Amino acid sequence: MGEIYDEECDVIVLTDEDGKDHEFELIEILEVGDNEYAILAPLDGEATDEEEAEDEAIILRVETDENGERVFSDIDDDEEWERVAEVWESSLDEELDEDETEGDDEV
Repeated sequence: MGEIYDEECDVIVLTDEDGKDHEFELIEILEVGDNEYAILAPLDGEATDEEEAEDEAIILRVETDENGERVFSDIDDDEEWERVAEVWESSLDEELDEDETEGDDEV
């Protein structure tokens, strides 16, 4: 993939191997180990609510190219991908727990 990442933009356009553009919403940037990873949800897919979008999210490594620009790259290592997915799922569980705790306080 290798698309340029603009920190001011919440919508990212990635071009697939067939030259077709796909829009994604930048959900979160995670730091895992010494690397950063972007969690992206498709905007042009069939997801109709936030929960479905999270289920369809993709994970890409954020790197710096030779020009100093930040770019997205595919994760080829299955173990690396699993580590990042676990951190992402953990952060979702924490958010869910916080939301439930806040809801309990309002009763």
